[in-house]
Amino acid sequence: MRLLLIHADHIEYQARKQTPYAEADVPLKNSLEEGLGVFCAVEALDEEYTQSVVEQGAREIEETAKKLGVDRIMLYPYAHLSCDLASPKLAVQVFAAMGEQLEREGYSVQRAPFGWYKSFTLSCKGHPLSELSKTIIPEEGAKREGKREVTHEWFVLTPAGEKRDVYAYLDDSPFGCLVKKELGISMPATGEPLHVELMRSKELVDYEPRSDVGHLRWMPRGKLVRDLLADYVLNNVLLYGGYPVETPVMYDLDDAAIYEHAAKFGERQYRFKSGTRDMMLRFAACFGMFSLMHDMHISPNDLPLKMYELSTYSFRHEQKGEVIGLKRLRAFTMPDMHTLCSDMEEALQCFEEQLLIGWQSGKDLETTLVGVFRCTTDFYAQYSDWVQQMVTLSGVPLLIEILSERVHYWVAKVDLAAIDGQGRPIENPTVQIDVESSTRFDISYIKGDEKVRPPILHCSPTGSIERVICALLEGTAHKTIPSLPTWLSPTQIRVIPVAARHQSYAEEVCDRLNAKGIRADLDDRDESVNKKVRLAGTDWVPYTVMVGDREVEKRLLTVTIRKLSDPKAPKRVEMDVETLAAQILVELEGKPRRPLYTPRKLSKKAHYI
Repeated sequence: MRLLLIHADHIEYQARKQTPYAEADVPLKNSLEEGLGVFCAVEALDEEYTQSVVEQGAREIEETAKKLGVDRIMLYPYAHLSCDLASPKLAVQVFAAMGEQLEREGYSVQRAPFGWYKSFTLSCKGHPLSELSKTIIPEEGAKREGKREVTHEWFVLTPAGEKRDVYAYLDDSPFGCLVKKELGISMPATGEPLHVELMRSKELVDYEPRSDVGHLRWMPRGKLVRDLLADYVLNNVLLYGGYPVETPVMYDLDDAAIYEHAAKFGERQYRFKSGTRDMMLRFAACFGMFSLMHDMHISPNDLPLKMYELSTYSFRHEQKGEVIGLKRLRAFTMPDMHTLCSDMEEALQCFEEQLLIGWQSGKDLETTLVGVFRCTTDFYAQYSDWVQQMVTLSGVPLLIEILSERVHYWVAKVDLAAIDGQGRPIENPTVQIDVESSTRFDISYIKGDEKVRPPILHCSPTGSIERVICALLEGTAHKTIPSLPTWLSPTQIRVIPVAARHQSYAEEVCDRLNAKGIRADLDDRDESVNKKVRLAGTDWVPYTVMVGDREVEKRLLTVTIRKLSDPKAPKRVEMDVETLAAQILVELEGKPRRPLYTPRKLSKKAHYI
């Protein structure tokens, strides 16, 4: 809770316009002479321990009133003190309860109405104690409020059905790194993550100094990788039967469902004023998708209904000191699918399918993924056999977290992660079973004479595009020869003529490869062959083609294959253009393809860093 306490000669307000949360039983116009004005915002943090925050807030107000020697108090709802507000329903309860507690202590209390746009006048006395701000952090008062403290049980399930102690996995393997992070075992800080230098040196993406922190600018090579990843997810979603949609990036907090859903989300949010309206920038595609589902006439025959959006952009107001590289941003691109299911059994089936899509993304992106499955005690008691099936289906051990109470909108979720060069997880695919949002957003279908509020799956098949690229770059720390998957490499083939007389054939080769949908460029610069080869290595080009006298004469190519090479022993093979193209097209089968985003000739290529 945030409080702004003003020792005032005079306060007067007039309610002007109501919002959907407007109180009707509080005076719409009132004034106070010689008293304490208490401007107050109830925050999301206050939701769990309501009585505790009421008691602390009332106590703080009373202590201030005693110091000032006043017995008249006006409580004034003032949402602008915080960007992480509680639900309107809770806020009204807290204001009313604080007023009642102060009245019991003998104070005369007036309360301005919640949920109205109000004009007010205020005259502040101007002495050292006349303006005070306070932040109330609710005490861990669960027992006093009759609430049970949420406990967490951890163990590991193996594909063979064994239940093991987590402490058997505290090693430096990728899974061990995940276990240590989830258990809160600290990892030593080792400086800036590897990918931050790589994202700039490879001319993929950079910080934008003229924007807010955590907002990036993408250069052509990085934009190509980003677009290919977006194409990859879209193709998979379409094959799975998903329906692409697009929804706004900002939403009105005067809508009760929007407000409550935003309050449920623990991360910081971008909130702002648009005229007189309180707005927020979305942190995921939930708001628009749920609004769309609410307005639809949904038949049981439509289910499962799978909606997909590439949420460009989603926003989270991360702390400035936490924002770094591609791992933690304030603006990011989130592939976001929501599946409306007929019942829990269908939700479990779709969960299984979407979990497999997540694991497959690790294979296609050549990243090693590890996973943690989370659910409530009640869910595990009912579906423990199904949870084991998910582990067996995954083919690797999963860390299991059992929560004694549901504290979020989900009852079960899986998070898959890659591990960075410092042994820290990078969150990638996720699937969640949401049992709240269909009620909050009034989403239903009719089954016989019954209105059904169905479960909804949240799924990001890869995680945010930025974190996927982060995982790809961080994964090179574990490779002898760093590389990207061929289908994601900005340049797939680099053609290098040994001398000017080989230029014509080199251009022919380059043109023929591009005509087949392979991204080939030509190093036509006036540089030594060794320097050109070194640049191809720096650019992580999967296939480097040398064209000299012998190649021109025999109409062949000498090809260096990066993934088959050792640092001091390049893997070179001889083949013709058609054979090379066929080999690469096999690698690209089933993957999205786009042309070069940079000039075909390197002599024309701009340098961005």
